[in-house]
Amino acid sequence: MSPEIYGVLGFLALFVLLGFGTPVAIALLVVGFFGTVLLNGFTAAAYSLSGQVFATVTVYELTIIPLFILMGNLASSAGLSRDLFDAAHKIVGHLRGGLAAATIMGCAGFAALSGSSIASAITMGKVAYPEMRRFNYGARLATGSIAAGGTLGILIPPSTGFVVYAVLTEESIGRLFMAGVLPGILLTTMFLMAIAIVTAFRPEEGPRGPSFTSGQKLKSLFRATGIGIIILITIGGIYTGFFTPVEAAGVGAFFAFAMLVLRRKCSLGTLYNVSAETLRTTGMAFFILIGANVFSPFVALSHLPTTIADGMTGLALGTYGTLALILLGYVILGMFIEGLSLLVITLPIVFPLVTGMGFDPIWLGVVMVIVLEMGLISPPVGVNVFIVKSVVPDVRIETIFAGIMPFWLAMIATLALIVAFPEIALLIPNAMFN
Repeated sequence: MSPEIYGVLGFLALFVLLGFGTPVAIALLVVGFFGTVLLNGFTAAAYSLSGQVFATVTVYELTIIPLFILMGNLASSAGLSRDLFDAAHKIVGHLRGGLAAATIMGCAGFAALSGSSIASAITMGKVAYPEMRRFNYGARLATGSIAAGGTLGILIPPSTGFVVYAVLTEESIGRLFMAGVLPGILLTTMFLMAIAIVTAFRPEEGPRGPSFTSGQKLKSLFRATGIGIIILITIGGIYTGFFTPVEAAGVGAFFAFAMLVLRRKCSLGTLYNVSAETLRTTGMAFFILIGANVFSPFVALSHLPTTIADGMTGLALGTYGTLALILLGYVILGMFIEGLSLLVITLPIVFPLVTGMGFDPIWLGVVMVIVLEMGLISPPVGVNVFIVKSVVPDVRIETIFAGIMPFWLAMIATLALIVAFPEIALLIPNAMFN
């Protein structure tokens, strides 16, 4: 059989393993190892397996993952996410749909600490949903805003999605972080516009909340300054060049720990839970990266990237037509495969194909992360939707999927704007690093 046939069979085997519930990392390791055995012999496969394990866990830049995860967990335990939501609630809660808007703003702020969509959805779901139900918000808008807001966790820096993309493509983590700032603000704004449109046509979905005095608003803003200081230090430090991304992660984790101590919430039990969750999430991320680094050489040996690139060129769709077809494929696959897993599986094929057409690799990283975000809330297997369902078990899953549709359309609009105007993603990194 030709290498291309082995490559196709390898992907089929991968999807079969995933269909049977095999962890993504194990599936990547198994297919990558045995595929390399068939194409290049056992010795090369064994060297790839052992070498990639060591190479992955000793990459200095990857220390950013556990540090930012630790920072997010410490900030959540310190109650910073609730402070952020409370401040947004007091400022915009009196508007129609204000609590849903506060949820989106809270998710955006917490995303700048956690870098995780799942963490953002769980944290804000526990904080925001009881408040929205207390003020008789519709279940669709309440759950939809939480599920969609959580997706901001992999776009607004620090983002684990950008870190994984950078490692797999050898691009700059700092450039990718800065490239996510304006698209993150744009998508947050689009989500707020979606809430305004929904509540304009269905006011019962987001009734007005109580008004607060200027003193109450200022007090809530003062309590939320803790999260603002950490964001300013980490992202501002990267922007000014004072910190590298890894150093910024370490400094941010230190200040998050300081907030935990200052608020007298630091206990052995809290530290144990924070450490355990950080280790669990970090281990999963590294295991997937190891699997991806074993799988990628097999894909290269199969010549599939070149074959697919030639096939796409033969369709004569043009560069943007080809890009649209690729993104559509991501949206469809994202309905069934978790975003980070989809990224590591497909990037060895997609990255050389798209950059070969002349698209900027940093811009591509932003576009791919947004498409992966869409998959997080797309039926029938939107991960964030099921996360929200676990937080609010009394709401039917169909209701949550109905609630995310306005936000899904907002993502489409954001994606179209960034494709049409690449400067939205490239303005800050080009100004900083050129």
